[in-house]
Amino acid sequence: MSQSIDIPRVDELLQEFATIQQTSSKRIALLGSRHVPITHQNLIEMMSYALVLEGNRLITSGATGTNFAAIRGALRADPTLLTVILPQSLERQPRESRDQLEQVMHLVENPSNDSLSLAEASALCNAEIVSRCQQLICFAFHDSQTLLNTCREAEEQRKIVTLFYFD
Repeated sequence: MSQSIDIPRVDELLQEFATIQQTSSKRIALLGSRHVPITHQNLIEMMSYALVLEGNRLITSGATGTNFAAIRGALRADPTLLTVILPQSLERQPRESRDQLEQVMHLVENPSNDSLSLAEASALCNAEIVSRCQQLICFAFHDSQTLLNTCREAEEQRKIVTLFYFD
């Protein structure tokens, strides 16, 4: 019996291995749920801090919870390596987020999405973030459909995806 080899899958695995072994800096997207316990936020902040200290570029969104913690860590490590892409305009963000976002050097607003629901705007924003990264780290609940869809889309684009579940 001969065994067939799925060439696209082999190419995908080789690409993943190359990215994992890459010692130069990477563009890493860090996304996750808004509803995160403070202890988890502290861990996410430490992770983003360490990733940026290693010279990686961090890309995230501006929501509270996971993204807020990622921004805090990146700002402490090296603000020049942080890019925040908002689903809508800065004015549409919660006051708590706006104060922190005003410190971000590379801030991308999407005022053209202000007329969309937050879920629709977030899906578009996440797609833009994934298009800019090499690797996605995501923190979600099993019912976080927007985030889980983002992970699926990233996998379809052959990005390395690391998904952590809170539940």
